[in-house]
Amino acid sequence: MIESKDAPISWLNISVFLITGLIALIWIPIHAFTHGFTLLEVIACVLCLGYCGMSITVGYHRLWSHKTYQANSFVRFILAIGGAFALQNSILHWCSDHRNHHRYVDNNDKDPYSAKRGFWFSHIGWMLRQYQGEEYGDYKNVKDLQKDKIVMWQHKYYVPLALLTNLGIPLLLGWLNGDILSMFLMSGVLRLVLSHHFTFFINSLAHIWGKSTFSSAHTAKDNHWLSLVTYGEGYHNFHHTFEYDYRNGIHWYDFDPSKWFIKTMSLIGFTWGLRKAPQERIEQAKAKFKLEQAKDKLLALPNAAAHIEKLEQEYEVLLKRINAFYSTQKRFIDLKKKKLVKDVEKTELYRQLQDMNQQLIELKQKLKAQQNNFARLSLQYS
Repeated sequence: MIESKDAPISWLNISVFLITGLIALIWIPIHAFTHGFTLLEVIACVLCLGYCGMSITVGYHRLWSHKTYQANSFVRFILAIGGAFALQNSILHWCSDHRNHHRYVDNNDKDPYSAKRGFWFSHIGWMLRQYQGEEYGDYKNVKDLQKDKIVMWQHKYYVPLALLTNLGIPLLLGWLNGDILSMFLMSGVLRLVLSHHFTFFINSLAHIWGKSTFSSAHTAKDNHWLSLVTYGEGYHNFHHTFEYDYRNGIHWYDFDPSKWFIKTMSLIGFTWGLRKAPQERIEQAKAKFKLEQAKDKLLALPNAAAHIEKLEQEYEVLLKRINAFYSTQKRFIDLKKKKLVKDVEKTELYRQLQDMNQQLIELKQKLKAQQNNFARLSLQYS
C-alpha cells in the first residue's frame, strides 16, 4: 500500500462523492421546499435504494465474496445489474478488496479500509486516493470468480452498465411519473448517496460502534441499529468470526433481510448450499470470548491466579456440556431420519429415540445451568 502523501488522488471518485453529496445536501432540500416530492417518488427512491443495497449485501458480499451459498443464473444476473446500479465498482474488484479486508483485517499496511486508520479513512478516505498502486488490478485472490461468466461480463461492461442504470432507471421512472427532475433527484441522486454511505458504514461504524460478542481478534462489532440501514450487516463481530455463514443475524429476531431473501429463494430452488456455522462452534466462541474478557480484568486483582483457575475450571465444564449436548443432538437427529424411513414404533430404534429425547432434555437443562453459572462468574470478575 502506498503512503498517504505519495498516493495519487482519485479525482473521479472525489467528483462523484462531492457532486452527489452537495446535490443531496442543498438542491434536494430546496426542491422539496419549493416544489415538493410525491409519495410515488419517495416509494421509488426507497425501492431503488433497497435494490442497490441488497445487491451488495446478498450478491457482492455473501454470494461472491464469501461463497456462503450458491444461486442460479437469474438471481446472479439481477444482483450483478443491481451492483452496477449501486455504483461501487465491479463484482470482481469489490470482492478482491473485500477478501483482502478479511485476510488482513486491521492491518494498516494490507487491509484496504483498515478501521485502525480512523473513521474517515475506513468510511470514504480509502477511495479518495489510489493507495493500492499496482495492486489495484491484481485479482489473483478472486480466480474462482473469473470462472463465473456473469461476473466477468459485468466486469467487462461495468462502465456502460453503471451509466445505463444510474441514468436510465431514474429517467425512465421520471418519464413514467411525469416529473423527470424530481424522480431523478430522488431515485438517482439521493438513492445513490444513501446507498453509498449505508454500505460505507459497514467498513467504518461497524468496526467502531457496538460490542464484541464472539471474538476480540478484530475490531468488528455487533450493532443491531446498524443492521436497520445495512440490510442485516450490522452483526459484524459474528460475520468476521464466521465469515462463511450466509447469515449475519443468527437469531430469529435479528433484523437481517439479506438472510431472509437468501433463505426464501432457497425454498423455490433459486439458491442452494446455504452454509451455516455449527451451533456448537458459535457457543464455544462466545464462551472463549467471555473467558478472555474476564481473565484480562482478573490480572489486575490480588490473588488473580486463584480466580483465573476457578474461572477456567468452569469454562472447561461448560465446553464439556456444549460438546455433550450437540453431539447427542446430532445423534438424535440421525435417529429421527431413520425413523422416517420405516415404521419403528415397536422396535429398539423407537425406544432409543425416546431415551435419547429424554437425555437431550436433561443435557439442555445442564448446559443452560452451566452457561448461566459461567456468565455470572464472568460478570463477577469483569
